[in-house]
Amino acid sequence: MFASGVVKLTSRCPTWWGLTALTYHYETQCLPTPAAWFAHHLPVWLHKLSVVATFLIEIAVPPLFFAPIRRLRLTAFYAQALLQVLIIITGNYNFFNLLTLVLTTALLDDRHLSAEPGLRCHKKMPTSWPKALLTALSLLLELTVYGLLAYGTVYYFGLEVDWQQHIILSKTTFTFHQFSQWLKTVTLPTVWLGTASLAWELLVVLWRWIQVQGWSRKFSAGIQLSVLGTATVALFLISLVPYSYVEPGTHGRLWTGAHRLFGSVEHLQLANSYGLFRRMTGVGGRPEVVLEGSYDGQHWTEIEFMYKPGNVSRPPPFLTPHQPRLDWQMWFAALGPHTHSPWFTGLVLRLLQGKEPVIRLVQSHVANYPFHERPPTYLRAQRYKYWFSKPGDQSRWWHRQWVEEFFPSVSLGDPTLETLLQQFGLKDKSPPRARSPSNGLAQTLNWVRTQLSPLEPPILLWGLFGAVVAIRVVQTLLAPRPLQSSKQTREEKRKQTSKKDSRAASEQAAANSNSRDSWAPRRKK
Repeated sequence: MFASGVVKLTSRCPTWWGLTALTYHYETQCLPTPAAWFAHHLPVWLHKLSVVATFLIEIAVPPLFFAPIRRLRLTAFYAQALLQVLIIITGNYNFFNLLTLVLTTALLDDRHLSAEPGLRCHKKMPTSWPKALLTALSLLLELTVYGLLAYGTVYYFGLEVDWQQHIILSKTTFTFHQFSQWLKTVTLPTVWLGTASLAWELLVVLWRWIQVQGWSRKFSAGIQLSVLGTATVALFLISLVPYSYVEPGTHGRLWTGAHRLFGSVEHLQLANSYGLFRRMTGVGGRPEVVLEGSYDGQHWTEIEFMYKPGNVSRPPPFLTPHQPRLDWQMWFAALGPHTHSPWFTGLVLRLLQGKEPVIRLVQSHVANYPFHERPPTYLRAQRYKYWFSKPGDQSRWWHRQWVEEFFPSVSLGDPTLETLLQQFGLKDKSPPRARSPSNGLAQTLNWVRTQLSPLEPPILLWGLFGAVVAIRVVQTLLAPRPLQSSKQTREEKRKQTSKKDSRAASEQAAANSNSRDSWAPRRKK
């Protein structure tokens, strides 16, 4: 997360430095949602303030993941959760944000997650003065951190309130050189912070292993600790190399053993650097590739994809956590010439051949494909620029403008197509692979796919997810209540004993009072 925020500034992208990136982001991202249309039309000052909040959450908040104070870690969790939820609402990034939310749950503890009131609420007990002093110091440190974050945000982004227009003005008040110097100062300490955190976790686990009773259990736990501990340390060392890419000086000062280890397993892609939205694309409009087919080369019909923008009257879909790979790649193809995306030539070839598996990537319901009866004779692609429609235009979500031809008109056997296929190594000279119809697993999978094909992928995925959640809820409701802990049991026994003692003392006092009344002389009226 820290690297994702840093690269936005090290890239020197003018939209990030000018805090205007979100004025383009919502309409130019890979696959926007309907909420992106509404977010795009928010005031510019609010877009700028949102960029400031993004830098705060991605750069300043991540070090709080390692804070020793519980409330600071919870604050860091909810800040990250807020960012990921807003991204999910306004953009279709498949399961990426959901996985990020799962990772951030490591910042929570059992007491925060528990639904039992006994774990969430603690009875106030008198505390000793050292504990009270420690609590006061923790609160003071927590308030200091919040104050520094607020002061730094106001100072470095020049936040000012315009009371006449009721807006918050913002601008970047630091230079690229100042940011680079700051990055040199903090990157290596963050590496040591991660190292210290991992070392502490390993020591805690080692202490728990020492307390394991029984040689067999201890031996088994020791094997697990050795394997998992070694793998964890190795992966941590490997991850330091791509992480240090954010600052070249830190990259050169890393331990050489980490570089050698990373180089030996780099081909496995176990760890990667992060540079999400390093530069904002589509500043002059969203580039979009539109495929067209024809039988005579004169009358062309657009081939509409299921999810990416095409038909200007169709609203953007909500797909999370599904990722339509072809629609996703079409966004990248539109950013450059078709020669930068060799797979596009293969797509054109398969559509000219009328290959049904490829057609289903364009339209899962083949009947919606305009050339489902017979494949087109000619195919070409045009590049357009798309913009979100204005709020007053109720008939369409987009408006577009033709830019240029993206892919020339070709047909099967066309010399241009054959040259491109030869150039990209896409000429299939091997005979088709024979399929075994008697394979039981293949038949089962094909049957399952046939039964599920009418369902939209997002509905299917959320249905599976909802079924799992429902099963877990039912299991929780039907599970027997756990026995109380020994500490709670002792506490209840102590309370019951004290009640019995007080009741017995009351009865004894009453008996003594009655006995005194029996022999005491009666008073005269």
